[in-house]
Amino acid sequence: MTAVDSLREALCWRGPLSVNVFVLGAGGTPLPKEAFHLAGLVPDAVSAFPLMEPPPAVARLGLVSYDLDFEDDSLDLHTYTRAVLRRVCEGARAVAWTAFEGSFHYDELLTEQVAHQVYGYCVSGGEPVTAGDTTALRGARWRSRVAEARVALETLLSAPLD
Repeated sequence: MTAVDSLREALCWRGPLSVNVFVLGAGGTPLPKEAFHLAGLVPDAVSAFPLMEPPPAVARLGLVSYDLDFEDDSLDLHTYTRAVLRRVCEGARAVAWTAFEGSFHYDELLTEQVAHQVYGYCVSGGEPVTAGDTTALRGARWRSRVAEARVALETLLSAPLD
């Protein structure tokens, strides 16, 4: 199995290919399902979850999680993930990331401990960054890149609201 295949396998652990996206700065209102019709792809299911009981710094900005499921697991995941990250950061001061199911905890948002479980991120005003395979996720370069996103997240959390 190649590293790319193992990334795809990790995203299909419960059946459908599932892209899990977290958006800090999204407010408490999820985007409509149509917002995820991107890169020529339409998810078979879109589930949005405003996350419960966030710490005060997170609550004031809002954090929403999305599960975007596709029955066809042969799709171009890399292109779609980049398009999703770009979309959820549009028009807002936000930091968004894609991560494997079960990687989320308020105390570990984009920390080094979970960097190997984060396979993409975007900061408002920037271009999305994605890892192409599981080998990249385990590397020092990827941890460094996720650390840059963590700095942006911390800056967003400490910035005054407009």
